[in-house]
Amino acid sequence: MNTNMLAVASSLSDHDLLDRIATLAGKEREASAELVAHLAALDERPSLYAAHGFGSLFNYCTEALCLSEDAACNRIIAARACRRFPVILELLACGAMSLTSVRLLHRHLTPENHQDILARAGGRSRRKIEALVAELAPRPDVATSVRKVPTPVRTLALDPVPVAATPRAAETAVSAATDVSDLRPVVGPTPHPPTRRPIIENTAPERYRVQFTIGEESHDRLRRLQALLRREIPDGDAGVIVERALALLLEKVERAKVGGSTNPQNARSIRPGTDKSSSSRDVARKEKRTVWSRDGGQCAFVSADGHRCTERAFLEFHHVQPYALGGPATAENISLRCRRHNQYEAVLVFGQVGGRAPDTYPSQDG
Repeated sequence: MNTNMLAVASSLSDHDLLDRIATLAGKEREASAELVAHLAALDERPSLYAAHGFGSLFNYCTEALCLSEDAACNRIIAARACRRFPVILELLACGAMSLTSVRLLHRHLTPENHQDILARAGGRSRRKIEALVAELAPRPDVATSVRKVPTPVRTLALDPVPVAATPRAAETAVSAATDVSDLRPVVGPTPHPPTRRPIIENTAPERYRVQFTIGEESHDRLRRLQALLRREIPDGDAGVIVERALALLLEKVERAKVGGSTNPQNARSIRPGTDKSSSSRDVARKEKRTVWSRDGGQCAFVSADGHRCTERAFLEFHHVQPYALGGPATAENISLRCRRHNQYEAVLVFGQVGGRAPDTYPSQDG
């Protein structure tokens, strides 16, 4: 086994490194699809893994193949789906679908619809796959509820029951779990219970279930709002209140970030006869609004092969022609960039200064 892989990778040129990564990713997809195919064959021969001391295909994957629990479940589910619809193997090998996509969709595939559904799912992100599942099997809106979270209690599991002891249990567990921590038995004292991420789940077309925990102060605010809005929202639906609160907060944040305002005039006063945009690196609010709207609140960096960056967080207002080289702070010369691409383009123009982008090329937080 090559124990010097990191050194070999670090010695590659930029071009060779990207080419090698693309090649390895392709090989990984092909190997993964081939493993799934072989697991599908093994699933039809239970006596084979039973003879080697494994009571289920899940146990064989986790113990003999050293796969994690969620990795084993994903591959077992994909293997069974591929036995029904072998075309899935081709989609896995070429990268049109991932194991997670297959896991999310397999329950909804039939001989009549699988070609159409798989074609629609090809190349989609997990979020879009979840939206497709919500379209295929829409669920009713969940009832609004506000309840106190139970106080965590330390527990000691002396005889833990193995998690997902059978393939069917494994499949059920991974389908219901939102985090790999859900699949692990609790053994010993747990002074710090695992933190669960907030849930945002697509339940039907254009409908979402949102679940999170708030503190007592926020809970009191919610109750006060329910009382104050009783005429407008008779049933006190917390979902409607949150929707209104989000709209107000978004308006406030956008106004602070990009100068959103009903007043078309720039908030900063400009003396008559001066052109602030040409003499200052500061971007006027009017220009910010124009740039934000034009770029769609998304990094506008486009690579040489035509790929546009999809980042929407930590956006900055970027001078296409740097201010230090005379670039004006006008909408035509300003474009949204994520922090990484703002720094990247700074290095292209000014080079590295002490391992970082030069201070003469300032970024402006969006």
